[in-house]
Amino acid sequence: MARVELQAVRKSFGTVDVIHGIDLDLASGEFVVFVGPSGCGKSTLLRMIAGLEDISGGELRIGGEKMNDVLPAKRGCAMVFQSYALYPHMTVRENMAFGLEQARLSKREIEERVTQSARMLQIDHLMDRKPKALSGGQRQRVAIGRAISRQPRVFLFDEPLSNLDAALRVDTRIEIAALHHRLHDTTMIYVTHDQVEAMTLADRIVVLNAGKVEQVGTPMDLYERPASRFVASFIGSPRMNLIEGATAEAMGAACVGIRPEHLHVAQDGPWAGKVVMAEALGSDTFLHVETAEAGRVVVRIPPGETPTPGTALHLAPDAARLHRFGADGAPLA
Repeated sequence: MARVELQAVRKSFGTVDVIHGIDLDLASGEFVVFVGPSGCGKSTLLRMIAGLEDISGGELRIGGEKMNDVLPAKRGCAMVFQSYALYPHMTVRENMAFGLEQARLSKREIEERVTQSARMLQIDHLMDRKPKALSGGQRQRVAIGRAISRQPRVFLFDEPLSNLDAALRVDTRIEIAALHHRLHDTTMIYVTHDQVEAMTLADRIVVLNAGKVEQVGTPMDLYERPASRFVASFIGSPRMNLIEGATAEAMGAACVGIRPEHLHVAQDGPWAGKVVMAEALGSDTFLHVETAEAGRVVVRIPPGETPTPGTALHLAPDAARLHRFGADGAPLA
């Protein structure tokens, strides 16, 4: 079992608290993604689970066992870093085998594990190369393969794709999703700032803000039913339009949110404005429109004819898809 439980977990650096009493229960075999703005504590929390940062308070359990004071190598976790962390003087085979050798496994078992991991990630033809002879995507697969060969109970990923170009990010993200499918008994915890990675990989997303949990839920739960104005503004790309002032007050709220796909160009729409910029992305076009009633908003329109900057138009929000928030940022009924 690889259930991960955090009970009132805190982290302080001197007198500065960075993690404020977090409670989480991650099921065995679940793929959980931590997201949040820079400095929110997501990487610190991941490192606490790995044992690379001490826990200042609360309790961490993995598989029902308390882990607060257990050495990192004894926790059954394997971590994949943003920087790959490969030994440059070692071959791929040696990099993947090193941790197993330190654990004093037999040569036969090491060879079996390394070979199996390499085949799973389709890097078995690279085994005699050194990291400098590999592309960024290949290096990341080696780092993931090294983690797989340890046969951990918990995989920890700390922004593993941030150093890759756009095409490689897509390919490697698909490989990680396939890996989760194959290793369905292994719990995976993944830190990212990338919206697409979070929405496509996660069984559940944990949104962190200033060292606290804002909301936990499935990707669509967070997208369609944000528990706060912060979550509404953070989840989604482009982000939700947030409207304050007289327009929100007329709807009985301090702030009203509407996603770009729930705004429509309509001749009789209540919001009049002018196109500031159009982003034609192939399958979608996003209009940035300056309105008198709602300020600057983003609207998704079907591909095809794109209005030029300065074009006057009217917008109509889908009333059933409006999100209303109070002055404290909490959703209103």
